[in-house]
Amino acid sequence: MGEAMNRIRLSLPRGRWAAYQHQDLLHDAIVNALITAGATSAQVVGAAAEPWTFAALGYHRAHVGQVHGLVISTPSTVLADALTALQPAAVRYARASTGELIDFSAASVSTEPPPVCTDPGSLGVLTLSPIALSAPGTQRKRWLTQLDQVDLSAAANVRLSRIVGRTVALSVQPDSLYLRANPRHSVLVSTKRMRNGRAAFVIGMQAPLVLTGSREDLLLAWYAGLGEKTRNGFGCLGLAEEGVGR
Repeated sequence: MGEAMNRIRLSLPRGRWAAYQHQDLLHDAIVNALITAGATSAQVVGAAAEPWTFAALGYHRAHVGQVHGLVISTPSTVLADALTALQPAAVRYARASTGELIDFSAASVSTEPPPVCTDPGSLGVLTLSPIALSAPGTQRKRWLTQLDQVDLSAAANVRLSRIVGRTVALSVQPDSLYLRANPRHSVLVSTKRMRNGRAAFVIGMQAPLVLTGSREDLLLAWYAGLGEKTRNGFGCLGLAEEGVGR
């Protein structure tokens, strides 16, 4: 993994929203845009793909998502170049089987600068997209529903160390007051529609977090995201002091 990292935000004009039922529609639209921008399919999808993550900014109502913005982030040098070249018109995907269309051709695109942090330092962050973590040692994947059920630091460091091929030593702690006030902080995310017509779901967890460690490790987490299934739109982080934004 090289030094170049990149993160962009696509924003629809004020008052404009895009609707979707299943999160894989957004994923496929972004994949289409990255490949159009010069990345190969193998670099974007599959077990050996480069690390990247995204977040849909908006809300859900009656099983339908409404999104006004997309944050797309990567610690990968290869995909950083593709993000620089990405065109909003390519963030478009139509699916006849579900009657869905996502189209960000009217969006503006901006590059998000890295957060300012000391070395070593700390970051207060939000989960722009939920963190997905599964219980270890179970044959059938069981998604965790509470952040105090897991050693979040260990889970984050194992994955991030694997990405960069070195030891990552972050401390990742959920906001204690938030957990006390919101013991139920999990959300059910519809990820795709299966061939039998049913929807597949992933349970993710949302809470403010405090990350502490070296600047190098903090930036890695910022660009790579935390948890599992990050390329499917989980674990993307935002600065707590800035909020979600419009």
